[in-house]
Amino acid sequence: MNTVTLLLGGNIGDMQRTLNTAERMILEELGSLLVASSIYESEPWGFESKQWFLNKVMVICSMQEASEILLNCQRIEQLLGRTRKNNCIGYESRIIDIDILFFNNEIIKLPHLIIPHPKLHLRKFTLMPLQEIMPEFIHPVIGENIEILLKECNDISLCRRMITKTNLHR
Repeated sequence: MNTVTLLLGGNIGDMQRTLNTAERMILEELGSLLVASSIYESEPWGFESKQWFLNKVMVICSMQEASEILLNCQRIEQLLGRTRKNNCIGYESRIIDIDILFFNNEIIKLPHLIIPHPKLHLRKFTLMPLQEIMPEFIHPVIGENIEILLKECNDISLCRRMITKTNLHR
């Protein structure tokens, strides 16, 4: 069994509903839930947009290998309405994005897949939900835990945990 850490996010449409649907589809097609973070609201990172993002991290247990998980996550994105522009340079608003942050403690460098996600330590919207559910996890490349990575992160964009009905009793 593989432990897979995923980041879900987007800023178009009914994002809470999209995140819930994406989580359900991931669990139906990829594996079982070990833990999930609260939902975080954050400013767009790397581009301008008036619409903020909603993000959450989920950790699943899966029999699938990393490349298979990537293909299935991309298929789920497409089913939820995500389109990718071949000529897009940089970041853009999106209905849903599913990134593989960690795959066990492995370091994977393939032409189509790099794990750990190469920019996760630069982004508060990734580090804050990770810190909520796995603060002591050691980044296999950097060698520091998530709590330290968040303290050392230079990202000045706004990011805050949302209070929702699903996390009122945590």
